[in-house]
Amino acid sequence: MVPHDPQAVIDRVRELARPLAAELGLELFDVEYQPRGGLLRVFIDRPAGEVGIGDCQAASERLSAALDEADPIPHAYRLEVSSPGLDRPLRGPDDYRRFRGRLAHLVLSSPVDGRGDLTGRIDGTEGGMVRLLLDGGGGLWLPLAQVKKARLVVEVAKGTKRKQ
Repeated sequence: MVPHDPQAVIDRVRELARPLAAELGLELFDVEYQPRGGLLRVFIDRPAGEVGIGDCQAASERLSAALDEADPIPHAYRLEVSSPGLDRPLRGPDDYRRFRGRLAHLVLSSPVDGRGDLTGRIDGTEGGMVRLLLDGGGGLWLPLAQVKKARLVVEVAKGTKRKQ
């Protein structure tokens, strides 16, 4: 591996992290590496449930030991292990099924009814399509292939105030 090749580092970290996460009942969600800042971020998820601080700590300890042994990064770096967050990206049919009923924001590769992005409740998936329930009524089926980016929207419970 070329030490300064960020993609090679990411690929190697994925190889190391995937089985370690599985041992903990977790899955590897993503890896980010910023060589200039010496930052390695590993995102873990729990297929059926939430990721807690203890999960992140356990994954961090195991991954840190594996990284020390494999030594894919030839200089000092900082390892951060966390969950994808409340506004996590959606990456395919499984995510849309898992988060059915949740509010999501989708950016489309080509506009629908003149709109390049939509926000609505995920109402299901079928045959490579996702159905969104939009404010103002009605549902809309969209091809998943047309979704360029998608994220969950963090909802604030009614009656609570959001810090500005």
